[in-house]
Amino acid sequence: LVRMQFLQILSRKPGKLEMLFQIPFCQKQFPYTCLATSTCNYSKKKKANSYEQVDQEKYKNLVYSVTSYKTSAQTPEKLLEEDNLLYGPPDKHRAPVKAGTKTPKNWVPLINPNKRIPPPNSDSNLPRKIPLQKTKMPSVTHILQQTLSPQQVFYLERWKQKMIDELGKDGFAEYTKNLFLQGELFHSALESIFLSEEMAIKEKSEDGVISGYLSSVEHVLEDISEVKALESGVHHETLQYLGLVDCVAKYRGQLCVIDWKTSEKPKPFLKNTYDNPLQVAAYIGAINHDANYDFQVRCGLIVVAYKNGSPAHPHFMDPDLCSQYWNKWLLRLEEYTDRN
Repeated sequence: LVRMQFLQILSRKPGKLEMLFQIPFCQKQFPYTCLATSTCNYSKKKKANSYEQVDQEKYKNLVYSVTSYKTSAQTPEKLLEEDNLLYGPPDKHRAPVKAGTKTPKNWVPLINPNKRIPPPNSDSNLPRKIPLQKTKMPSVTHILQQTLSPQQVFYLERWKQKMIDELGKDGFAEYTKNLFLQGELFHSALESIFLSEEMAIKEKSEDGVISGYLSSVEHVLEDISEVKALESGVHHETLQYLGLVDCVAKYRGQLCVIDWKTSEKPKPFLKNTYDNPLQVAAYIGAINHDANYDFQVRCGLIVVAYKNGSPAHPHFMDPDLCSQYWNKWLLRLEEYTDRN
């Protein structure tokens, strides 16, 4: 009873709290009474729900349409059906031809179907070294230089101007002269390696300028065998262009046109070699249509050697890749012919 009176007075007005301690028996019984939690009889009036006042009959149809609607799964067939309803059936037309897939007007196959390959002759073990014929036919290098894209010309001129700013005109001329000289010495040393081992060792030990390049290509030379041509001239009888091939030999069992390059910067990918793959493809096509060579080539190899002796990057070009660059070369040759 004391507990009930205490809770009821406490839950009402604060002024009635003093009356609790004026009850006569409170002082005797209150200390011995244990308070326990229990539900209070007093409860506030429940708030009215505003939604109950809404005319549910009036909005019954709206509520039903919202609660009963289910979205269908978006399948490709469903999307295609909706697109047909909105935009009509798709137009069936051929995709536009990309610039890279342009076909040359005067297309000549990379492999010569009319060339007869004689049986191998054991007597002719020495590599071919045919002098380059000086005729009015343009060279592969000249054609590529005359058909550079505007973007290639821009980057080449920017590099040239940067080098002139750093070295001066005379310094830049000396720099380019040394680059060509190092390239010639490097090619000469490689030719000595393939022809005579003793000469190669002597030349490598005496010339410190190219010793780094030779060290760079050591691991590539281990995979090269059966050298068929060295610094040999080639010309395409049908397309009328010529060039000087660095080397034709087998690389890991595949007969390749090999192009030796020197670089001061790493070129780990084929795209870093710019127009060199087109040059290799042009040489392959020329050899296959040149009567001076009794064999045909289907693969290419670009070897980038470094002066500091770091391992060279060999970029192998399989027959499919050579065919792609052959088409690009024919387009460049066609552009050159149209200009001249």
